[in-house]
Parts: sequence; C-alpha cells; structure tokens
Amino acid sequence: MLRQILTSKVYEAAVETPLEESAVLSADCGNRVLLKREDLQPVFSFKIRGAYNRIAHLSPEERARGVIAASAGNHAQGVAFAARKLGIPATIVMPVTTPGIKIAAVQSFGARVVLFGDSYSEAAEHCEQLVLDTGMVFVHPFDDELVIAGQGTVGDELLRQSAGQLDAVFVPVGGGGLIAGIGAYLKALRPEIKVIGVEPEESDAMTRSLETHRRVVLDSVGIFADGVAVRQVGRHTFDICRQCVDAMVRVDTDEICSAIKNIYQATRSIAEPAGALALAGLKRYAREQGLEGQRLAAIVSGANMNFDRLRYVAERTLVGERREALFAVTIPEQPGALRRFCSEAVGDRNITEFNYRLAGRDAAHIFVGIAIRGDAERLLFADRLRACGFPAVDLTDNELAKDHVRYMVGGRSPVVRNERLLRFWFPERPGALARFLSTMGADWNISLFHYRMHGGDFGRVLIGLELPDGQEGDLKSFLDGLGYRYVEESANPAYPLFL
Repeated sequence: MLRQILTSKVYEAAVETPLEESAVLSADCGNRVLLKREDLQPVFSFKIRGAYNRIAHLSPEERARGVIAASAGNHAQGVAFAARKLGIPATIVMPVTTPGIKIAAVQSFGARVVLFGDSYSEAAEHCEQLVLDTGMVFVHPFDDELVIAGQGTVGDELLRQSAGQLDAVFVPVGGGGLIAGIGAYLKALRPEIKVIGVEPEESDAMTRSLETHRRVVLDSVGIFADGVAVRQVGRHTFDICRQCVDAMVRVDTDEICSAIKNIYQATRSIAEPAGALALAGLKRYAREQGLEGQRLAAIVSGANMNFDRLRYVAERTLVGERREALFAVTIPEQPGALRRFCSEAVGDRNITEFNYRLAGRDAAHIFVGIAIRGDAERLLFADRLRACGFPAVDLTDNELAKDHVRYMVGGRSPVVRNERLLRFWFPERPGALARFLSTMGADWNISLFHYRMHGGDFGRVLIGLELPDGQEGDLKSFLDGLGYRYVEESANPAYPLFL
C-alpha cells in the first residue's frame, strides 16, 4: 500500500491542499489544531484522489468500455471529473432523492446521470445490473486498493506539511477508504502518530466492526452526515484499519453542527456534515482525554453542503457547543408564577427560547432554552429549578424535543384516546409526503402530525395514531411492513408534557 500511495497518479487532477492552523480553535481546545483543507479540491472533496487514481490505471480496453459508479454525492463528482479529464465516458447512478445541485454538478463534468431508487442501496443495486448489462468498469467508492492508495496521498501531504510534528490525525469514516489510506501511510513511516477515526453515533459501522473483530451490517444509518452513511465498511478497508487505527470516536448531530460553525469561523468555508466530522471528533477526544499542548490535525473532507440545511445546522449549533440547554419546566397556573420563574430561577441568564400555551388550570408546562457556558452550568441550572420548586426535565439531548416538540408546544387534545407516538424518516422527493401518508392507510386515525423540511435527503415526520384496544400486534406488523425507518416515542418524557 505504501508503494501504491507513493506511485499514485492523483496530482494529474487533484491539488495539494494546505494544512492550516486555527488560532481560535487551538485556544479553545488547549492544543494546536490543524485543518487539512480537502474542501479546496476541484470537486470540493477528497474523493477526487481515489477516483482519479483508479481510473488512471485502467487499461486501454477498459477505458473504451467506460466507467460507472453509484453515488449521491462526492464520489459521483470525483468519478465524473476524473473521467472527463481522461476522456473516458462515465455513467453515475444516483438516487431519485439526490438534490438537484448535486445532479447538476455531475452533469457539468459531462457524465450521464441515471436516477434510480430512493436510497444509495437501491441505486447501487441498479448500478450492479448496469455493469452486467453494459460491461462498464465499476469504480468503487472505497473498497478498492487503488482508491485507498489515492486517498492515502493525504497522509503523505500531512507528514511533509507538518514536518512530521503531529501527535494525532482525526479522520472521518464512512466506508473506510480515507482512513485506511492515511493510516497505512502514517503507520509505515511514523507509527507513533495516532490515527483516530470519527463516525456519527447513528452511522458507526467501523467502530462496531473493530469492536467485534468482524464487519457488521447496520440495520439503518443516520441521515444527517450523508457522506459517511454506510451500512457496512469495505473488506480491504477493514483489514487495514484493524492494523492502523488507534481509536474511534462517536459524535452526535449537535457536535457536528458545532464543528461546521467552527470551520466557518476559522476559514470562512462551509463544510458539509461529513466534512466537519473529524473536527467534531477531535474536540470530543481532546476534552475526554484531557489533552493539552499537542499537535492535532483534522481532515476537512468536503464542502458540498446543501444550502437548505443551513437553517437546521444553525438551530442545532448552540446545543452542540454546549451554549444552550433545553428544559421542560412545570410551574403553577396562577398569577405571578411566570414572573417568579423568570426572576428566581432564570435570574440574569439569557433565555434563548420560550414556548407556552394554556393547557389546564392547575399547572403549566413551558419549553425553555437557556444560554449556558458548558454542561456544569446546565446541571447547576437544573438544581436551581428544583430548589425554586419548579419540577423540570432536561431535554437538551432529546431528539424528539429538538426536531419536533419545540415547534408544537400547546398541541394537547382532550379527546384523543390510546395514542401511540411514532417518528418516521422517509426519502425526500417531490410528492414524497403525500405518498407516505397514502401508505399509512385508514385502519387507524391520525391524531397528531408534524413535518418540517430540514434540507436533507430524508424527511422527518412525527405521527400520533389512535389505537383501539387489542390491536398492538396489528400495528407492529403494519409498521414493520411499511419499509420506513421509525422509532416509537410513546415513552419519551417530552410527550406527556407538551403533546
């Protein structure tokens, strides 16, 4: 692998990207933080390295057959760009749910786009069939030695640009191609440098695989950091990572959003969620391990951000930075109670959000956001609420509350009976919401409904269903047969308080 990295042909298309130190991030983390700017590649992602290296090694006969790939994002643009550079016909199979901006970007490089299915998995299956039908050469996004070698040139640049003065490198992990390439290179030449992978909590296939010493298949993957949403890592990448990866870090959506903001403040570039993943992991690892004064590098792997997602990112950033806490607080429904809550409990703290609607004559439940300076202050505020006689539930890490409840406060109904609360994810495409509702059928009454577009490839829906006695088994069979990812939230503490 070291030889393949050193003899790769990536620089016929890719550029050597800078390694930049961020003074602000370094001060915040207590370590020297360096950002490897792969977002500055011609296709705004590191994927061009592996794609070009693979395609550049094709034989004349293979080039004549053309190349094909399945991708909804950066790999698609890397393959299309590389194929145009080499004068080779390219076909990219993309899910129908792919945002128009990504389709247009691929087409601008001269590739033919085939839209098929609602997910990457369905597009990949169709791609396999087209390979059989046409004989085109398949370019794998990560599980190919030449692709891994192309990505490994990032490791070569890291060593040269830092003069080898690094303590750890943090790498975003999806299928494992980038971390396998970087890890193989660094461990061959400077094994004392730690190679640390970072995954979202909802897409942690590599972490679980390394923990169990076998490649696991996730039942589902998270939808926010779509660039690393892989259900199973590659065979080649897993074998290399078992030898070269020192640790794995899981991060949540709020931490990724916070890292996107950090990168923007440091570079004025807006990283995509997967592009900010490594920095989110660096911040968490440095905090949990108590690191001080070390030189830490994070790969900013891409900047192909959907503009529509920025609203969602901004909303979640404060929580991710631990500068906002969310609480459900119960106060007496009587004159002066709200004023006492603000003066005695909140005091001189800033209120970032306040939602309330009259729901009864005995007690009121308010949804409140409070500006804080870290988790310690959040815990102190919770203690303060209890000391003032206000029962409270901390909702800061409650996904139901952050995605839905905060927009629905006051949504109780006195007539609903036997309600079951369910969260669904469905492919976001024209007419998708109507199709989703049609699949729900008419067996049960829909008693609650909330949908809000977040600018991603999947929509999030919250539904309440009135379920007659004795039909629990029928409901589970129906839900399992729908084919949509779902989570039941009937036991969520935010549900009885607000909905």
